[in-house]
Amino acid sequence: MKKKLKKKFGLALGAGGARGVAHVGFLQALEEADIRADLVTGCSMGAIVGACYCAGVSVQTLHEVISTLKLSRIAKLNPNPLRACGLFRLNRARKLLEEYIGADTQFSDLKTPFRCVATDLLSGRTVCMKEGNVVDAVIASSSVPGAFSPIERDGMLLVDGGVIERVPVREVKQMGADVIVAVDVLGDLVANVSEPPQNLIDTFLRYIDVIDTRVTQSKRRSRMKDIALWLVPELGDMDQYKVKNLDFAYEKGYELGKANTDAIRALIE
Repeated sequence: MKKKLKKKFGLALGAGGARGVAHVGFLQALEEADIRADLVTGCSMGAIVGACYCAGVSVQTLHEVISTLKLSRIAKLNPNPLRACGLFRLNRARKLLEEYIGADTQFSDLKTPFRCVATDLLSGRTVCMKEGNVVDAVIASSSVPGAFSPIERDGMLLVDGGVIERVPVREVKQMGADVIVAVDVLGDLVANVSEPPQNLIDTFLRYIDVIDTRVTQSKRRSRMKDIALWLVPELGDMDQYKVKNLDFAYEKGYELGKANTDAIRALIE
């Protein structure tokens, strides 16, 4: 029988593309230590992993599905990318999420309370999604600007939450977490890049990474009083935009979890 924990454990899973597979390894380490989050927030890949986790999908199943992913399995090229405001559509990713989370699953149906964030291009604000269809919200949270078409939802035009809120710490605090552990799979993207951009798309993505890193560093400093642990897996210069080296990311996330389970247990008991 699991020991009842005294404090509400909130887990904030950050954006990170392919590097976000580290979240799955981290959760596996927590599961082996008999630790489960009471509250979860996620952004982009963190939203995908977090939503599945909160829906009751086993960590083992998550690993099996995500470790075999290919771009062709989750996205389809837009026939008119300029008009669609994105190179790809996430229709295939939607179907995959619906298979595991459920096409009609609402936030209120989840086994563990969950919220995810997106960015509204019309207002420029972070949007915290906590009601309605879970898959719709996760797709919006994961729609990287330029790569995927924006999502229309409740009068907003939503793209990846990582644009201005890479690791949703504030949101899990608002849910009532007593202890917050943030997992930032991107870390310092400026320091970790070893090669210059090779083309126009690389240059644009590099520009996004630089801004993202500086914004995240600033927000981390302003919210440190709310964060018990800010954890970054050692992923080196792994490219978040290329769907490869996924087992490497999983293992690094698992190592991070194993190294911090005792500290997390001490914080929440």
